[in-house]
Amino acid sequence: MFTTGFGIGFALAAPVGPIGLLCMQRTLRHGRISGVVSGLGAATADFTYGVLALSGFSLVHSLLIQASWMQLVGSLFLCYIGWSMFQASSKTSISDTASSRLSAYLSVLLLTLLNPMTITLFLALFARFELTMTNGQDAFLFLIGIFLGSAAWWIILANITHLLKHQLATPVLRIIQWTSAILISGFGAFGVIQFFL
Repeated sequence: MFTTGFGIGFALAAPVGPIGLLCMQRTLRHGRISGVVSGLGAATADFTYGVLALSGFSLVHSLLIQASWMQLVGSLFLCYIGWSMFQASSKTSISDTASSRLSAYLSVLLLTLLNPMTITLFLALFARFELTMTNGQDAFLFLIGIFLGSAAWWIILANITHLLKHQLATPVLRIIQWTSAILISGFGAFGVIQFFL
C-alpha cells in the first residue's frame, strides 16, 4: 500500500497547474527551499484530506456541501497571489527568511485545502482500494506513501527549476515570472467565472 500510495502521490502532483507554477515561481525568485516548502504545503493538504476521508463521511459531506464557496474563495485567493507575484516581479529585493518560507507553506496549504476536488479524489481512492478504519494500518501506509510521493515531486521540481535558473538571463527570468503570475491569475479568474455561471 505504501508503494501504491507513493506512485499515486507522485502522479497527482506532477501535472503542472497553479500550484506547480507557484512552486516554480517561488523557486526562481526566492530559492530552492521556498519552492520545496510551497510544495510541501500541497502534500500536507493531500494528507489532511486523506485522513478526513478515512475518518468518516459526515464531516466530508458537510465540506462537499460548501464546495462551490470553497472554490470561489480559493479562486479569489489565486487572483490575489497572481497579482502579488506580478507586483513582486518588478522589485529587485528578494526575501528568503523563515517567515517568508512559512508564508509560502501556509498559502499553498490553504489553496489546496480550498480545492473540493482534492477530498473527492481521496474518497474515490479509498473506495477503489477498499480502505476503511477497519484496515487502518494499510490506510495509514497509503496516506504516508501519497504524502512522500507528492513531496518527492515537489523536491524534484524545485531542484530542476533552481538549476535552470542559473542558465537563464535576468530578462528571461522576469518574463517567466510575469507569465506565471498571469497564468495563476487566469486560473483564479476562471474559477470565479465558473462560480457565477
